[in-house]
Amino acid sequence: MTVTDRMTNPGAALQPISKLRCIGCGAVRQSSSKDFRCLDCGDLFEVFYTGWKAAGGETVDALDAAATRELWRQRLGSRLPMDESGVWRFREVLPALGERHQPITLREGKTPLYELPSCARITGVQQLYAKHQGMNPTGSFKDTGMTVAASFARQEGFRWVACASTGNTSASMAAYAARGGMRSLVLIPEGKISWGKLSQSLDYGAVTCQLSTDFDGCMRVLNQVVQRMPVYLLNSVNPFRIEGQKTAAIELLEQFDWRVPDHVIVPGGNLGNSSALGKAFLEMRELGFISRLPKLSVIQAEGANPLVRSIRENGGARLIPMQAETLATAIRIGDPASWKKALRVIKATGGAVEQVSEVEIALAKAEIGADGIGCEPASAVTLAGLKKLVKQGFVKPVESVVLVLTGHLLKDPEFTLKFHRGDLFSGTSHEAEASVLSTHQRAPIVLDATVDAVLKTLEQAEKA
Repeated sequence: MTVTDRMTNPGAALQPISKLRCIGCGAVRQSSSKDFRCLDCGDLFEVFYTGWKAAGGETVDALDAAATRELWRQRLGSRLPMDESGVWRFREVLPALGERHQPITLREGKTPLYELPSCARITGVQQLYAKHQGMNPTGSFKDTGMTVAASFARQEGFRWVACASTGNTSASMAAYAARGGMRSLVLIPEGKISWGKLSQSLDYGAVTCQLSTDFDGCMRVLNQVVQRMPVYLLNSVNPFRIEGQKTAAIELLEQFDWRVPDHVIVPGGNLGNSSALGKAFLEMRELGFISRLPKLSVIQAEGANPLVRSIRENGGARLIPMQAETLATAIRIGDPASWKKALRVIKATGGAVEQVSEVEIALAKAEIGADGIGCEPASAVTLAGLKKLVKQGFVKPVESVVLVLTGHLLKDPEFTLKFHRGDLFSGTSHEAEASVLSTHQRAPIVLDATVDAVLKTLEQAEKA
């Protein structure tokens, strides 16, 4: 049976034959386990595919690209839960669940691709877009990976799942655990997480523990918990997370009618997302869906820039953990687990790494907002980084650029309110530099409750 034969039945899909392979020593093992680091060398595992198995049991070496693209397009009109998911719609290139198991889905994916005309003028790039992953069910890109990883956790019979988090992962994991009838444990750094994100994990019923350490410290504690208890780890070291997250890149190509953008720019925190998107682009080229790759570049905050330091100081030979500090809490990570995977896709695609300051992040966030597209601070590093890449000549004005916005504006409303009140950097070393932000600040105006007061304010705004 070919893909074309099944196009009239959107639910009948090729089932990928997948295994786990160590990115360091190449050791291979079957998929079912809760250990995601190689026992021989300590590196992470990744999912790889040895073929695709048709419904009759025969194995084929590759997918028919044209027929599979049409199958994916047809599923957009299907009412099957798997097809309504913007992740499982692409299940021909995902690890297959057992026949008796259905995915845990909240209708994730299907996120919009926006043009950014105002930001394009600011940067001098003629074709500038935002792939807004903050439009997922829990407000961040994490959902696309969580639907896959949580589904495998349930298939393996785990009652408890767990993560360390700066906020977005915990919100997503708690939601998918609740949806799948599992319990969830969240470890977060005390005082270093947006209240908006914390409220989500609480509402979804997670056992939420605030530890007096940073994200990396939470991760160290969690690794020991997982070793001592039957708890399934759902951080991005989990290779099934990466497989789900890669579908955003496939969806992006579909939204471009399979024309490849010149550049895709991604925020850099734990570096799982850049790894995932790059993996998808490489697989799509290997399978013949596209003929060339976009340059995938990673932007980090200056105060949380271990990958940038690694590449600039030793060519990426090793990564030295650091104490991360940035107001962009989603990327406040000093020891990113997926740095080797990210480095590999940056090199494979000819991408770049760059760092941006706190003020540059705040300015870029306001500029994205001025295009009517809100995002959390970590997402805005992409625009701030793009400005530098254009000045360096790495990005040409005639090239097409996609910024991956990873989180919703409402993930961190405190940052936005402080920005517009003008006190985001008050009393900090950035205060003098922050004067450039004043033209973008829109603090609420307190008025008497009269028509004349409102009309006068309108007149003043008209002259501004």
